[in-house]
Amino acid sequence: MKIELTQVTIGELAEGYLDNSSTEEGIVGYGGRLNIRPKYQREFVYDVKHRNAVMDTVWKGFPLNVMYWVRNGNDFELLDGQQRTISICQYISGEYLMNFGGNLVGFDNLTPEQQRRIMDYPLQIYICEGTAEEQLDWFRIINIAGERLTEQELRNAIYSGPWLTSAKRRFSKTGCVASQIGGDYMSGSPIRQAYLETVLRWISHGEIDRYMALHQHDNDSDELWQYFQDVMHWVQTHFTERRKEMKGVQWGEMYNLHRDDPFKESDLRQRVKDLMRDSDIRNKGGIYWYVLDGDEHHLDLRTFDGNTRREAYEHQNGICPLCGRHFELEEMEADHITPWAKGGRTTAENCQMLCRECNRRKSAK
Repeated sequence: MKIELTQVTIGELAEGYLDNSSTEEGIVGYGGRLNIRPKYQREFVYDVKHRNAVMDTVWKGFPLNVMYWVRNGNDFELLDGQQRTISICQYISGEYLMNFGGNLVGFDNLTPEQQRRIMDYPLQIYICEGTAEEQLDWFRIINIAGERLTEQELRNAIYSGPWLTSAKRRFSKTGCVASQIGGDYMSGSPIRQAYLETVLRWISHGEIDRYMALHQHDNDSDELWQYFQDVMHWVQTHFTERRKEMKGVQWGEMYNLHRDDPFKESDLRQRVKDLMRDSDIRNKGGIYWYVLDGDEHHLDLRTFDGNTRREAYEHQNGICPLCGRHFELEEMEADHITPWAKGGRTTAENCQMLCRECNRRKSAK
């Protein structure tokens, strides 16, 4: 790859700046010659603090980190530096105010001399030329040192195309339609690709790269979108009462396994309600799995604390009640006399100490 260092002023960068966020490649600058958000780039994720820090650096004349552009004939794509570039251009175009010298001012409120100081600020730009593969390899490398891309953002760089454009429109925008439908059930940030990655993992049974490679050149993401809607419909018809514990449950995995099982909504609703009141259950989100498959591992049941285990051990004089042999404390494990599933509680009265072999034999029954 050929790489050359050059300088571009903020005035040159901001010339012709246009942000049309309704399209996948709708952000341009540098007189319309710079594609600020190519398909492989992330959404704008800087918060106010980071955004303002960029302009404060410019105002004080301190150097910003170098940016990377890729030459495409007479035009360019921004390879690294999108967050800084958009922060600068948004201020120049009047989208936010800055506190300069104790005064809250927009760019248009500055004196001509102050405006010129900003517009003449030199940005250090590496202009890169090479194959698409070389560009993407370089894109991965330079992002190691900065704010790391998520795994899904890196996948987006590799599998860009019409399918990804369609999928990101549905799953990766602030206020996207996926968040409107599934916001109560999904965790993570859409713009950091959490929604897209989650649904891809569900539909592909964990083989996200394989699924994206197979569909990269599809004209749309209708299959993925239909699957997501089917999952959400299944959840909403089986678990009609919305609770905060629903957020982040792996609903797609549950749907894949149990979508054809004959569950009655009223029975599920009552079981969930009863279990939510159980103080022994530490993972309330696991209740939704448990009412379908009965596996207690989903619940992260409360365990006996150290004092309770010691009291039970001393009360038993270190004797395992099942095999009648003596053991040291560290050789024994706490056990519910009456199992939790049969109404037993995690209390001192319901605790016994068993040797490891007896406890495993009992658990296997």
